Amino acid sequence: MSQKTVASLLNRIFFLAALVLFALAVIERIANWSGYTIIAERYSPGRLFEFSGIMLLFVITLLLRDIRDARKT
Repeated sequence: MSQKTVASLLNRIFFLAALVLFALAVIERIANWSGYTIIAERYSPGRLFEFSGIMLLFVITLLLRDIRDARKT
């Protein structure tokens, strides 16, 4: 596998993981409002949202790196 395909695969995995964490944070917040919990008080919805944002930061970095490399050629 070339470096470009590995970066593209990582980009997609991080983006999917960020979306899953964001959806879980929203669902957990709704469950908390109704008095329930899904993830058993391990992480708060705000913390899950932070993890999602950090993963999206890596996605943006990888995309900008791909754009920079594409402009060089």
